[in-house]
Amino acid sequence: MTLPKDRFRERPANRVAPGTSGIVSRYAVAVAALGAALLFRYLFRESLGLKVPYLQFYPAIIVAAWYGGAGPGLLTTALSTLAAMYFLLPPDGMSVTDPTDVLSLVVYVATGGVISWLNHRLHSAERGQRTAAEAAVARAERLDAILNMTVDGIIVIDSRGRIEAFNRGAQDLFGYPEDEVLGRNVSILTAPSHHEQHDAYLERYLTTGDAKIVGVGREVTGRRRDGTVFPVQLSVGEMWIGGERQFTGMLRDLTKRVHLEGELGASEARWRAIVDSAVDGIIVIDAHGRVEAFNRAAERLFGYAAQEVTGHNVDMLMPSPYREEHDSYLSRYLATGRAKIIGVGREVQGRRKDGTTFPLHLSVGEITIQGERKFTGILHDLTSRVEIEGQLREQAALAKLGEMAAVIAHEVKNPLAGIRGAIQVFGDRMSQAGAPAPILKEIVSRIDSLDQMMKDLLLYARPPKPRRTSTDLVPLVKMTAGLLSEDPALQDVNIEVDGAAPPVSADPDMLRIVFQNLLINGAHAMQGKGSIHVAVDTLDSTCQIAFLDGGPGIPADIRGKIFTPFFTTKSRGSGLGLPTAKRLIEAHNGEIVIDCPAAGGTKVVIRLPMGGA
Repeated sequence: MTLPKDRFRERPANRVAPGTSGIVSRYAVAVAALGAALLFRYLFRESLGLKVPYLQFYPAIIVAAWYGGAGPGLLTTALSTLAAMYFLLPPDGMSVTDPTDVLSLVVYVATGGVISWLNHRLHSAERGQRTAAEAAVARAERLDAILNMTVDGIIVIDSRGRIEAFNRGAQDLFGYPEDEVLGRNVSILTAPSHHEQHDAYLERYLTTGDAKIVGVGREVTGRRRDGTVFPVQLSVGEMWIGGERQFTGMLRDLTKRVHLEGELGASEARWRAIVDSAVDGIIVIDAHGRVEAFNRAAERLFGYAAQEVTGHNVDMLMPSPYREEHDSYLSRYLATGRAKIIGVGREVQGRRKDGTTFPLHLSVGEITIQGERKFTGILHDLTSRVEIEGQLREQAALAKLGEMAAVIAHEVKNPLAGIRGAIQVFGDRMSQAGAPAPILKEIVSRIDSLDQMMKDLLLYARPPKPRRTSTDLVPLVKMTAGLLSEDPALQDVNIEVDGAAPPVSADPDMLRIVFQNLLINGAHAMQGKGSIHVAVDTLDSTCQIAFLDGGPGIPADIRGKIFTPFFTTKSRGSGLGLPTAKRLIEAHNGEIVIDCPAAGGTKVVIRLPMGGA
């Protein structure tokens, strides 16, 4: 890029060389000019006589002042005045007596002084102009060097879009030499589809002043000399030079940046896909505990959408007392560096959006991104594992219980049968003798209760394998209800059975035990009075049997315990009825669920697979 430095070189030539030699030469010229004037007067003394005593000295003063400035001009004026007074004005000598001569002498001295002063002003103006010109040339040369050294392209165009300046960076950027583009429309540097748009935009801006890019910057597409296009960051500024409007464009090649952004975007997309496809939840928080990242698995774990959590404190995902302790733990770690969980893993409790808690395995790692501490937590749901562990513990307990039940059946049940028989014999004899034996009847009743508990314990601890047959559930429920209606204690209980379902593969004897247990529990909950509604239906691939009583329902604080062996709310009972029913239904690959509707009562739902598998 070549700036028009020639305009700054139109300066006056140096009249005087600087330094001491310049001063000597200025005064030497003054003396020489005066000598030439005196020589001229001497040569023409006969023709001029005493006429015009000062005329020949004016050229000398002008030459001395023009070349040397005020000092040489005044010196010439003074010396020529003395010469005129001594040689040319009467009487002879330095005295001037004629008033006219005195007046002309004063006018001459004043004129010489004015000529010297005017030339001094002219010298000062020329020196200022020369200094300014030299400074302008120096600035132009520096600016030219800077513009040609810059890596970015710089282009100057006029109001018609013609290129006036094209620096070295622009030459490297577009592949054009400067002389090939100067004077041509700048649209040759844009993509073909943008040629007409550029001229139209420039014309609209000049007409309306509506700027879309002037004074700001944006990403555009440039076109190289070989026809290839590439992304460019363009910043446009407006300026006025010599009353003409011009525009300067600063251009930066964005090819590498766009390529890098593409690679970074692809890399981020890959890592985002990996993080989002992870089975475990991944959460990133900052040093203040605020959530910055929340993957899809974490959304599934906690029930929150990412936007609901991002920016909030991570303690919203924790139940008490972990919620209150988290911030103090984080602050203590940042202050002391003493970690209790960072770098290791442990089992914690999480809190879902609905308020329920669940077990988690949490592993926390620390990272630093752009000088800021971040913490990454990887969370694995332990709900299934805890359930399996509970089932294993339950199975182990049941195995021990089964062994104990077998011992009880052998060591207790058989002796009880003998004791019962002996008491019945005593009772018969006392009856024959006419003596009442109510105490013996009570003993037999208690032995029968103990025997039934032994049976219940054996059934719970070692349930038989189902003997599956095609079983129609509606008749089976009605038959069980009919048998219970014969019990005097249940005369005031009305059992309604409706609905229909295809037969299922099940053990009818085991289901009868379950149905009987549920109907008796419902009757006891209603104090032996009221209605029990049984609805049989199909849902998807399951058969559903729902038992709904009109009792007070089950308190919320004990609903989680009703399937626990030996837990009962009755004054008399083994607490094995519902746990046994649950085991028998699970032996059929089904499930049993208990709920208490808002309208009251207790609803027990049994679901059995239609195929029985």
